[in-house]
Amino acid sequence: MYVKNIKEIKINLRARYRQFREQLEPGKKSAMDLTIRNRLFALKEYGKADTVFTYVNKPIEVDTFTVISAAFSDGKKVAVPRCVPGTYDMEFYFIRSLDDLETGSFGVLEPVPSRCVPVPKTATGLCVVPGLCFDSQGYRLGYGKGYYDRFLSEFQGTTVGICYSGCIQWNLPHGYYDKPVDVLITEKYIRRMANQKKA
Repeated sequence: MYVKNIKEIKINLRARYRQFREQLEPGKKSAMDLTIRNRLFALKEYGKADTVFTYVNKPIEVDTFTVISAAFSDGKKVAVPRCVPGTYDMEFYFIRSLDDLETGSFGVLEPVPSRCVPVPKTATGLCVVPGLCFDSQGYRLGYGKGYYDRFLSEFQGTTVGICYSGCIQWNLPHGYYDKPVDVLITEKYIRRMANQKKA
């Protein structure tokens, strides 16, 4: 389907879903976060994964601090991203604790390169993917910088989008090279995509 002005549509969608998230009552958000985490931990792909790649959440995103803590408790390696200065690329680093993080790009906590080991480009595992919005096919709408789009285009592990059901819509505009996530989790359901790689 040809979309006349995809950029303007995405700007409007970002504003809508950012507002939805900012208006969430804290107690309700915490309850939804807990349900989403429990669904994530119940995935067979999580159980099998040696490494969990995950973002470090901003206040309006699904909480991942507890995901990181649980992954450590489960004996998994944890990798979090750092934006490469002057580019739209990001690199993942293994962290040993939350103490390995410092405030970086866009006010987000990122690994301290001098204290952490970079993750090889060929590494696989389970990647928890953020998004302001996802659609029913697993395509995502991020913040517009393309960091995750570039990373996911080469990542060979399992990708899991976590998002509130109020930020899901039937269809999002996407490009030829955009990759949908393999699994989408909300507080209401787990949806496996038709294109999902076989475990």
